[in-house]
Amino acid sequence: MFFLQVHTVDTDHPLTVGIPPDESSTTSTISQRNSIASHAHTKFCERRGIVHLFRSVSNSSLPNPSSQSTILFVVAVPNYLSYDDFVTFCGSRINHVSELLFIRNDGVEERYSVLIKLGNLTDADRFFSNLNGKKFSPSEAEVCHILFLMSVEYTESAEVAGSPPDGCTELPTCPVCLERFDPDTSGIIHTLCDHSFHCLCISKWTSLSCQVCRFCQQQDEKQACFICGTVENLWVCVICGFLGCGRYKEGHAIRHWKNMHHCYSLDLRTQQIWDYVGDNYVHRLNQSKVDCKFGEMNPHCMSHEGECGTCEYDENSGFNDALYHSKVEAIVDEYNRLLATQLETQRQYYESLLAEAKSKKEISISEAVEEALISKTQDIQDKLEKCVKEKNTVSEVNQKLIKNQEMWLAKAKQIEERELASLKSRNEKIHDLEEQIRDLTVYIEAQKTLNNITDSDDIKGGTLLPVPAKESSPANGRKKKGNRRRS
Repeated sequence: MFFLQVHTVDTDHPLTVGIPPDESSTTSTISQRNSIASHAHTKFCERRGIVHLFRSVSNSSLPNPSSQSTILFVVAVPNYLSYDDFVTFCGSRINHVSELLFIRNDGVEERYSVLIKLGNLTDADRFFSNLNGKKFSPSEAEVCHILFLMSVEYTESAEVAGSPPDGCTELPTCPVCLERFDPDTSGIIHTLCDHSFHCLCISKWTSLSCQVCRFCQQQDEKQACFICGTVENLWVCVICGFLGCGRYKEGHAIRHWKNMHHCYSLDLRTQQIWDYVGDNYVHRLNQSKVDCKFGEMNPHCMSHEGECGTCEYDENSGFNDALYHSKVEAIVDEYNRLLATQLETQRQYYESLLAEAKSKKEISISEAVEEALISKTQDIQDKLEKCVKEKNTVSEVNQKLIKNQEMWLAKAKQIEERELASLKSRNEKIHDLEEQIRDLTVYIEAQKTLNNITDSDDIKGGTLLPVPAKESSPANGRKKKGNRRRS
């Protein structure tokens, strides 16, 4: 049986969940929508909080008459399935639901949980039978996983919410599917790096590395030096796990110490730890090659089997045993302190390397930015100078064009004035010629008239009358003078 404790400071927010009408829907969808709308008594709410799921240690999580209840819990619903889609997914079974609570966690946006309360055990059992193990979407791999809950508690204290009830344990989540681990409902497999997964989830892996820490799960059956590949006289670094050959081979283990300053190395053959700084062994306990457990070694007898029959050591001496145990404990404490000191030194060393690398990175970034700014500024300056030169050239050309324009305007004005003067002179000449022609015409007609007159006495007694001039002009003046002369 399961128990649910929710750490939340929120309250239930009522929701209006339903399927909007669509004329293009099928008949089954319309009937389903009408059935959902007819049961308006179902209460839909939403709450935000962190869910803690606990399982009784003594009982199985599989549904049985003693563990069934009217409260169901859907562990994980993918976020692509909206509230309306989930109601549609429930189908006609939503009619028997009295309360539907959607629980969201602000830290997990890709899924949410659903708490369902039904009227009786029969409806709850039918709801579980119809929907448990069913895919949310035919095209997706997520499956609906439903649990029967014995109780649900809400608290504002994170410590209270995370404390399991008596006789219960909290179920962890799978790193792949994010659903709770339950050995009664699904197989669980543990990797070499001590991480757990569902069997179905781990079967989908395409790589050999762990999905949490990326540790390779396929180990070589025969270990070899990382550099030269030799399989003899191997030493593994206690700090980082580097596997190298000893000094009597190629010496890659001691080169690793000189390069990385990892001074502790374990001999894989004897399981003894060597200190490169002190140039001696630092182990105080022997480790069994069979069960990898630490065992006590006789402080006086050099035999690992206890009594060898060649020494006078008495195993029944309680004082020697107590003294030996105290020495072992002191040595273990000394080793632990030494290891902690070495790890702290390594931590400080790597932190200094990280700080140095960070400072170098910042310096290189600032230099690159400065060089980019200088280059950009130089390009802008070159463009500006080019634009200034082009502006000066255009100004010079403009000045020349203005001068040429003024010169041609002056020439055009002079030509226009000459044309006007020439036209005026021509008009005057034409006018004079017309006057002269008129005078000649009058004179010729007068001569003809005189020639036709036979009586000269009549002419002698005649009077000369002036002819009024139509306009004053030099030609008229000359004409009048000619007339006076002729008279």
